[in-house]
Amino acid sequence: MSRKIRVIVVDDSALVRSLLSEIINRQRDMECIGTANDPLVAREMIRELNPDVITLDVEMPRMDGIDFLGRLMRLRPMPVVMISTLTERGAEVTMKALELGAVDFVAKPRVGLASGLNDLAAQIVDKIRVAAVAQVRRAPARENTPSGGAGGSAGVAAAPTASALLGRLSTEKLICIGASTGGTEAIKEVLVQMPADSPAIVITQHMPPGFTTSFAARLNGLCQITVKEALNGERILPGHAYIAPGGTQFHVARSGANYVAVVDDGPPVNRHKPSVEVLFKSAAAVVGRNAFGIMLTGMGNDGAAAMREMKDAGSYNYVQDEATCIVFGMPREAIAHGAADEVLPLGQIASALIARLRGATDRLHHRI
Repeated sequence: MSRKIRVIVVDDSALVRSLLSEIINRQRDMECIGTANDPLVAREMIRELNPDVITLDVEMPRMDGIDFLGRLMRLRPMPVVMISTLTERGAEVTMKALELGAVDFVAKPRVGLASGLNDLAAQIVDKIRVAAVAQVRRAPARENTPSGGAGGSAGVAAAPTASALLGRLSTEKLICIGASTGGTEAIKEVLVQMPADSPAIVITQHMPPGFTTSFAARLNGLCQITVKEALNGERILPGHAYIAPGGTQFHVARSGANYVAVVDDGPPVNRHKPSVEVLFKSAAAVVGRNAFGIMLTGMGNDGAAAMREMKDAGSYNYVQDEATCIVFGMPREAIAHGAADEVLPLGQIASALIARLRGATDRLHHRI
């Protein structure tokens, strides 16, 4: 029998520590090897026990969970699943935790804690399993640079090489992005490089209700394009990126010459809501050869079959390579389905896409 996933639970609530320990120990493939009521105790426990994964609360005494996470990811990177309270502030803090290197998060219920956590048991243990196989990287030192971190500097750097070169094709082209575990930072890496006159971008990132508003706001502050949550019925415009609201299904439709967003309460697809499959299938049907597909890091196979449908309809597709993925599941499945035109490191996807769009613009100008 393979070795169990060894987990340390860090939370200031004795009840939460007890509940999480029980949930973990019920699984045949994992065990809770220790619990800590604050990060300073956790630090010593991690040194002594060397866990595979830790679950980490955000608000704790003596040291904030985010401060602890930042130090941990700089000094001893390891898989972390955040336990976040579903509030507006909790969503903002969760985005910061993902930026610092947390693999994923669970939204802790605000009331009915015992029953709520037990209802989330399957989700919690699934995320621990994913974290245990994730590729975790040391937090970059540049996070606290005066330029505003990786996002700010990357966005500024992209402008001189790409700005004002793509507008002629923007209204007909549509860029479709799908991602899951590790996707919030991967999406940021792509979007900060896109010029202000980029074709419209539509995005499905697996995320529960209550967190995509903060995600969109954070990206909007870093990017040259406007980033927002998608609204049902709104026109999809160049220079904008639209993120599927958590807990909904998002796809594109056509109204005359325009693309429009459709956001509805459709059922989960591949267990996900929002689902990449839903967005990519609509792109295959509605956008065809004017679409570009991008599959980023994530566990599972959501969107792989639909990305192949996009390719068969004439799209050009980019898939993130294994070396730069936090989890290679969704990209691997897209490649296995024959959906990829290019498999690239994350940092090269936006530049390859921009070069291709620029080439199409140049060909159009030569015809004119």
